[in-house]
Amino acid sequence: MRNMKIAAVFAAAALMTIGTALAMTVQPVIVDLKPSGHAMSATVAVQNTFTAPLPIGITIQSLDFDEKGVKPTGKDPGDLLVYPPQALIPPGQTQSFRVQWVGDPQLAQSKHYYVTVAQLPVKLPEGQSAIQILYNFQVLVNVGASAGKAQLSIQGATPVLQEVKPPAGQTAKGPLPKQPEPEIVVRNDGANYGYLSRATIEITEDDASGKQIFDKTLTPQEIQQTVGFGLVGPNTQRRVVIPVALPSAQGSVKVRVLDAGDQP
Repeated sequence: MRNMKIAAVFAAAALMTIGTALAMTVQPVIVDLKPSGHAMSATVAVQNTFTAPLPIGITIQSLDFDEKGVKPTGKDPGDLLVYPPQALIPPGQTQSFRVQWVGDPQLAQSKHYYVTVAQLPVKLPEGQSAIQILYNFQVLVNVGASAGKAQLSIQGATPVLQEVKPPAGQTAKGPLPKQPEPEIVVRNDGANYGYLSRATIEITEDDASGKQIFDKTLTPQEIQQTVGFGLVGPNTQRRVVIPVALPSAQGSVKVRVLDAGDQP
């Protein structure tokens, strides 16, 4: 059987062949840089956790934003440098890659990138049967503006019906039930990016008569566990569903930022 190659997938990395398994870990997966000073660069560590050499290649693409979050452009503008661009990591060893900002040192508005850490295909001996499954890690790199901070505010909130997934290890029987959860519109009026996960927010709901029927405050830790980092780009807005069950799908929902926390 001739060699077969399966396309890269954004997931936990693994490269599997008959009788051989390769994998890697990447840390950190989010990097915050500044356009000048000592914070212009950072390192990303890639560890080969298995028993064969691991070939790695690095690519860069800039990001735009829409209401769903980040949107890859597929273009490398050349103002971010990663060294080395390729490496062959020995078994059980770790390779450090330096991520360096080489663009405008007086950046007026933050910029954002995916640095993709990709396993490269391995050339197999002639006649050997194998299936190679290549996976990628995408590291989010944010380069902050030279001055100013994120300015996060909640522009609106409405209850939306969301499917309730069964607990881990269990299989749903029939259609998944649905529950109302708050969908919020987060606005950032600053020239710098912000993280919803650094804020403390309060969620309330009133019934048709104006009586409050729900009140919950979420800490930054709770937001990160349920929503993720919640990156909001400069001068943009983003829609985010907070996975908190509301008592009614017809009520009036209000969400406000109590404390924006330490934003970039």
